[in-house]
Amino acid sequence: MSAAPRIRTATLDDEDALGRLDRDTWSTLHAVMPRPRPPYEPFYNERFGPRNHLVAELDGRLVGYIKLGFPTSLACNAHVRQILGLAVAEDARGAGVGRALLRAVCEEGRRQGARRITLRVLGHNAPARALYESEGFVVEGVLPGEFLLDDVYVDDVLMGRPL
Repeated sequence: MSAAPRIRTATLDDEDALGRLDRDTWSTLHAVMPRPRPPYEPFYNERFGPRNHLVAELDGRLVGYIKLGFPTSLACNAHVRQILGLAVAEDARGAGVGRALLRAVCEEGRRQGARRITLRVLGHNAPARALYESEGFVVEGVLPGEFLLDDVYVDDVLMGRPL
């Protein structure tokens, strides 16, 4: 996989591939919910549909997604967007997919009129944190020991940057 990833808005037809990708990439490195088990919930729901997701393709295959939303429903917070999920297929890691998705979602946030963007990441997820920092995100807060994952207390880290 040497070509640059193609980033686009998700479609309804992407739902099955996104659900599989989400299940295939599940790990306590980034997930606080239990491992998904059949019967699987739909990937899209009443709150988050295709319009909230950008997807990455390499060689015509969906290999990643990023979900963008609002951190709250408050009008006074409407100038902020939050990354609510990011996944990259194992065999596509290191090909610039995550970076391309981050850059595209920041551009989408700007297009929507947002002034800043935030995300939450588990404290032990060093690869994700390094990627976010390399794209201008800084730690803005830490909730120590917020989650108990595999019998270990893990920090919840809030990161953000201006758009």
